[in-house]
Amino acid sequence: MAKAKKKVKVTLKRSTVHRLKAHKACVTGLGLRRINHSVVVEDTPENRGMINKVSYLLAVEDV
Repeated sequence: MAKAKKKVKVTLKRSTVHRLKAHKACVTGLGLRRINHSVVVEDTPENRGMINKVSYLLAVEDV
């Protein structure tokens, strides 16, 4: 029986205007499109790295 993958809810709280190109790419890579848009992503090292890089723009909750 496969273990359930852990999920994280990520919400964009601040704008990506005037941010570094790499930070905008992280926000897009997480699937976020606009302020207050939320997505549920798997808690993988890759996603966690993107979340950590732009944590000042996001709100993160465990699901």
